Amino acid sequence: MNLLIYATPALIVYIIFKLYPAFSGVFYALTDWNGINKTYEIVGIANFLEVFKDKYFWQSVLFTMKYVAAMIVVCNVMALTLAIAIESRRKTKGFFRTLFYMPNMISMVIGGYMWMFIFTKVLYYMADNWGLKFLDQSWIGNPKYSFIAIIIVSAWGSVGYLMIIYMAAIQGVPGSLIETAELYGANSWQKFWNVTLPLISHSLTICIFWTLNSAFQVFDVIYTLTGGGPGRATQSVAINIYEEAFKGNIRYGYATSKSLVLLVIVIIITMIQLKLMKEREQEL
Repeated sequence: MNLLIYATPALIVYIIFKLYPAFSGVFYALTDWNGINKTYEIVGIANFLEVFKDKYFWQSVLFTMKYVAAMIVVCNVMALTLAIAIESRRKTKGFFRTLFYMPNMISMVIGGYMWMFIFTKVLYYMADNWGLKFLDQSWIGNPKYSFIAIIIVSAWGSVGYLMIIYMAAIQGVPGSLIETAELYGANSWQKFWNVTLPLISHSLTICIFWTLNSAFQVFDVIYTLTGGGPGRATQSVAINIYEEAFKGNIRYGYATSKSLVLLVIVIIITMIQLKLMKEREQEL
């Protein structure tokens, strides 16, 4: 009973700021509410039918899928590589761990504007004065390079967090197993693939799950770098929903229905990912 009393304040906050908005969102998705007026009409599933015909929404879904796939590969490969490299440097491990984790402590809105300056000023300066002509690209205005720019900034802000998780998992690998593998003549790759990786597979599942969910919700990086442009070339689902709710016609009810469709997509993909990763863990 005492535990319930202590948990009540947190439970109230959770209900007000989490559960209520979630369930009220389901209701508003069935209305034509614009988010401002007190009056609205129930339109039933009309919003959802319109979502399935909205080419810009599905274009943003495809871009987000592309972004999610790139982030899962880039962030986890980089984070795991850094974790292994830093763990092998016992004297400087603390320094490098702090160095690579620091970007995670910066708001990605601030980080996005910092990188905007780098892409629009610093890289052009380096191309003109240091002879690095390959940097002379339209990093924000060209859809091809703007996607690369978004991945660079997103990975910069995410790799440090994933690296810490992998480092904690690697520290849990028994040294005796590594020494035994060395006695049998295993090289560095064989030790990693046959000993370390199977024992940290649970952290791999956690990191991929975290990357998947955070990447589907990407907003701040794209909003500060490209705003979804040029055109709609880098518009994520979150930005598409934001513009529907707060710009143009201000269709809050319709934007909420898009959010629910996104929720269903994320749940399905997450369930598939967890099932595949669990099967992989059992194989390892």
